[in-house]
Amino acid sequence: MKRTILLSIIGLLAITSRAQQGLQPTITAMRWGADYKLHVKLANDSDYVMDVRGLYHTGKNLFIDSTDNSTTYYPVTLDQEFIDYIKSKRLYEDEKVDSTSKTNNKTLWSALHANIGGGYIHFINCLIYSLESQNLRMNDPILRRPVTKWKPKPMTKSYKRTRKWTYYYPNTQQLAHKEYKLRKRENDLNDLHGVPQPFIDLFLSTSQREYERLVAARRVREVAQIDLVRLLLGAKYLGEDQIRHISSRVLIAIQKYNVNTMPSVIIFDDYNAAVALSLGMYGYKIEKIVYSDGEVVSGAELDGRTELIEALIKRVNEANERVFRKKLRIYYQKTK
Repeated sequence: MKRTILLSIIGLLAITSRAQQGLQPTITAMRWGADYKLHVKLANDSDYVMDVRGLYHTGKNLFIDSTDNSTTYYPVTLDQEFIDYIKSKRLYEDEKVDSTSKTNNKTLWSALHANIGGGYIHFINCLIYSLESQNLRMNDPILRRPVTKWKPKPMTKSYKRTRKWTYYYPNTQQLAHKEYKLRKRENDLNDLHGVPQPFIDLFLSTSQREYERLVAARRVREVAQIDLVRLLLGAKYLGEDQIRHISSRVLIAIQKYNVNTMPSVIIFDDYNAAVALSLGMYGYKIEKIVYSDGEVVSGAELDGRTELIEALIKRVNEANERVFRKKLRIYYQKTK
């Protein structure tokens, strides 16, 4: 089985002070300091000191699968261009669905892609953000299955699999773990292909009682990661109304996105570099690069490192896009 490298998401770094209304603060200056500190200055004149040890670390040995099977997931924020694009989209205002919407709403993938554009990384990032922000709630009434004594004749496989589900997804850890095991046995985990492995590991290692404790303790990130896996396990069983609802909640979540969110900084250890990344319309975007040894290394070498980092991000974006397009083709083929 091909190795799939999926980097775990870290929390969004929220800035407490208000920026200029409608403008996402950008990094104007970034420098390395002593004792593993990174000094960041934003366009709104705010200054922040970040502990390098607490940031996400990666290196040039990042694996990019040439067989179109891997996705690289960096813990980054959305850029203003993407947020503005979403804000220009029309939200669903009623339950009427035109012919175009019906086509888009056949699968969760196609519905979200039609609305948010971008690739697979946008799909996961926006879903997880809508769950974390609780703009999308897993107990929303529309996601609840209607109570009925009706049974299909002959009995269908999907009915047998979902007849005990209260919602359109496996809404308890027992049901979700059972569905995961069945899908794994049938080699049918495509809906989870590309989900960050730490999310899946957390899902598999958490019992229903532990899940309820996470909810009670308001551990929203862990709950959102588990809920994402549950939701995608039920993705093939969602109706068009449910898909349309989820898509609209994701749009609302992004429209409400905190304009005071600071771009994430990733440490590329093998290059001695701190790289500020954001997620734009066409993938990851490099906002700024600074080197911890920039004052003692020649400009030519630093230029070479910059080219390597830019090439790496370009390869990551290309690989991510291939994974997304391959996945979309599979879904469209299934719906024909």
